[in-house]
Amino acid sequence: MRLSLGISSCPNDTYIYEALVKGLEGSPFDWDVHFADVQTLNEMVRRGELDVAKVSAQVYPKVEKDYVCLGCGGAIGYGCGPLLLSAVGESFDDSLPVTLPGCDTTAALLFRFWHSRTRNVPADLRYALFDQVYRSLRSKEAPQGVVIHEHRFTWKRDGLFLLQDLGAFWEQETGTPIPLGIALARRELGPETVKLVESEIRKSLQMARSRDTLITDFISEKAQIEDDSVMEAHIRMFVNDFSENVGERGQAALDHLWTLVRGL
Repeated sequence: MRLSLGISSCPNDTYIYEALVKGLEGSPFDWDVHFADVQTLNEMVRRGELDVAKVSAQVYPKVEKDYVCLGCGGAIGYGCGPLLLSAVGESFDDSLPVTLPGCDTTAALLFRFWHSRTRNVPADLRYALFDQVYRSLRSKEAPQGVVIHEHRFTWKRDGLFLLQDLGAFWEQETGTPIPLGIALARRELGPETVKLVESEIRKSLQMARSRDTLITDFISEKAQIEDDSVMEAHIRMFVNDFSENVGERGQAALDHLWTLVRGL
């Protein structure tokens, strides 16, 4: 069976899905793989263009009629949330715009969650792809912005200021881990095929976790990050036991997030 798969080129996704993409022995699937940033993947799923995809957790209520959330392959955890940074000062400035990495991303929702509980005036929001957000902060074109992925590890080096760890705020307010990303499969594939997809993702992840080294040529080539230590930190932060099995704590986090989305 030929299926389409959408994942990002970030190290956590390529680490989980590498063996699946390259072809697992005895697999019933052939994969047409689309690599894209998470906002683009969210949009593709909302248009029904992918059979299986890793997307932002907060997009699920918008696509649940056509997709089922898988119990593996995502990104949920503690201490791994997006960061609200400033290029110009150490305090959040209500008069300055905030650039978010896509309107459908969990990072955007976690910013709104924090802002609605701590500020009294509306935020001036702008949107850009996640890597453009960071470049704009470094150039001071964007005075404030929310960063994700590998940029979580480089902001100090690049002279930026931390205004709020949005993941820490979520954990403090909800008592649950941070539900960043999930894997989805098209409902029309049917329960048996969906189970097989889950099994393939778990097998792919287990193969990655069983090897001696974190970084492979495949991961390095897709990420295009020169510093191996950043890629390794990225994988260690965003790939964990929740990636293999969402479990009760992970599901509680997702349910909390989806309740919030449905109430907007």
